[in-house]
Amino acid sequence: MAADFPSVFAAVLHYGVKPDGSARALLKETLDSLLKMTYPHVTLAVVDNGSTDGSLEMVREEYPGVLLIANGANLGVGEGYNVGLREGLKRGADWVFLLNNDIFAGPDMLSAMIEAGMSDPKIGILGPKTYFSAEPTTFWYAGGRVNFFTGVVSHRGIRELDRGQYDPTEDTGYVNGCAMLIRRSVIDAIGFMDHAFHPAYGEDADFSLRALRAGFRLVYVGEAKLWHRVSASSGGGATPLKTTLKTEHNFLLLRRYARWYHWLTIPWCVGAVALVFILRELLQGNFRIVAALGKGIVSIFRKAS
Repeated sequence: MAADFPSVFAAVLHYGVKPDGSARALLKETLDSLLKMTYPHVTLAVVDNGSTDGSLEMVREEYPGVLLIANGANLGVGEGYNVGLREGLKRGADWVFLLNNDIFAGPDMLSAMIEAGMSDPKIGILGPKTYFSAEPTTFWYAGGRVNFFTGVVSHRGIRELDRGQYDPTEDTGYVNGCAMLIRRSVIDAIGFMDHAFHPAYGEDADFSLRALRAGFRLVYVGEAKLWHRVSASSGGGATPLKTTLKTEHNFLLLRRYARWYHWLTIPWCVGAVALVFILRELLQGNFRIVAALGKGIVSIFRKAS
């Protein structure tokens, strides 16, 4: 019976403004897959960040069993997710599952994650094995790494073909915000996602690191499968805004959590990565991306002064 299972409040964050309805179509595929999950005690919701493409009307008309929370404006990723976290707490959920609007879930994904989470009360946040949607057997995320000596936050296994090498469920450095299953006690202990990472990028790593410091475990679940249409809802690929925000927010993350001795190597490693990035983008003619990186670096120095 459903009552024998921990309750889950699953919140899909959505933002659709393109007149072609592409974001609305992504949301529809996402909801269809989530509604096929086998886990019996889940409330599904859409947290809408001010869509104007007919997404709200579609949810109301085609998904009457899905709770619709209309924010009326684009609150950004972190604050949009906070709306889902607060609603989950209000409804007494044992777990809150935060999800992007451009994913396709395996039917047993949530069941596998809950089973792993219930094995230890210190497990606070879990993430599934995640593939590129366009390459269904190629990893996008198989756990997260935060290397404070190099200043790099990365996905384990990214662009590797799945040969079973990341099947084991194990602790990880951070859980990606594409799909974060969060135990209620984590929210009670550390609060919500930080507005400092508005409008996007870095809020998931910051939330994960805060949970780690509070004594919770972060776990990657190898039996839980998800497919992600990477950056589909934001247009895909690198953009000037994304480049600037990632530059600023990665520095903010390092400033918060890196120890003094990490700064002996961070400037050299980050500088080398930035140089390779600049040369690659210049050779490809992406001058606006290079300018956006420079804008992010200038902003870092301004905020640090």
